[in-house]
Amino acid sequence: MNHSYSKGLICCLLATLSWGVMFPVMTDALQYIDPFNFTTIRYGIAGLAFSLILLCMEGKKGFNLQGERWVLAWLFGTLGFAGFGFLVFLGQQMAGPAGALTASIMMATMPMSGLLTVWLLKKSRPHASTFGFILMSFAGVLLVITNGNATEVVNSPLNMTANLLLITGALCWVLYTVGGSYFPHWSPVRYTTMTTLTGMMSVVTIDMILMLTGNIAAPTLSAVGAVIPHLFYMAIVAGLMAVLCWNVGNKIITPTNGVLFMDVVPVTAFIVSALSGVVPSSIQLVGAGITATALILNNLNQRKLAQAKLAITVSQL
Repeated sequence: MNHSYSKGLICCLLATLSWGVMFPVMTDALQYIDPFNFTTIRYGIAGLAFSLILLCMEGKKGFNLQGERWVLAWLFGTLGFAGFGFLVFLGQQMAGPAGALTASIMMATMPMSGLLTVWLLKKSRPHASTFGFILMSFAGVLLVITNGNATEVVNSPLNMTANLLLITGALCWVLYTVGGSYFPHWSPVRYTTMTTLTGMMSVVTIDMILMLTGNIAAPTLSAVGAVIPHLFYMAIVAGLMAVLCWNVGNKIITPTNGVLFMDVVPVTAFIVSALSGVVPSSIQLVGAGITATALILNNLNQRKLAQAKLAITVSQL
């Protein structure tokens, strides 16, 4: 394994570890402020930090979008920051005290939805065996979100809505991750910064519309003061450091391999939640184990298929 690939693996691992902690952190933050205003402030801070880093590394030319696919950058930025930030944390809030566990396990759907997304966008059809692992992964997710009682979830519109928001938010992040491959000549720092800045236009617009229409209230100074520690972690660690590491890692090992690290998120969240008193049930642990097993088996299967494809290519030379 070369040094560059190892760097990619470490970057993806650091990102997903920090994201695993962010869900328990958000459980506390959502008691003081709504997910929309929190996301706006969070990415406002992160966007400023990203801009300073890009300015130092690439100068003013790094911000020049003339002749670039800026509409596409805006679209992926909107999906990654407005789509993920708003939908996932709104879903977590609606899911209640166990929302951190539910939200984190939903992130484990990303590797499989990533394969399907690459199939749709890149016309690269997954192997037939992959679909079996996809079904196995979702079976584990269903055990976690239903806690073994599917009828309770089906009969609860609130739970159904929360789960749909979480799955949709996770899909938004998959699309954002794959979006990096559409900018092969951009550095990870530039992709991160420009998608954050363009995506923030959507974040601020949506937030303002929700406040003007009375759907959410403007944040009070006391509420913002109460979540300053949470904002520091979410903006600097889970935002600046994690997103940058994520994009650097995926640039090196490709999004198909990168999203496999999302399995680290629920494991980390389960450990942190348990330490804070929110202990997952045995059925939820079994579900998480099934999902983790599906992701590991699929990873091994993908590597086996890649080696077989390489062997066939070599034999035809």
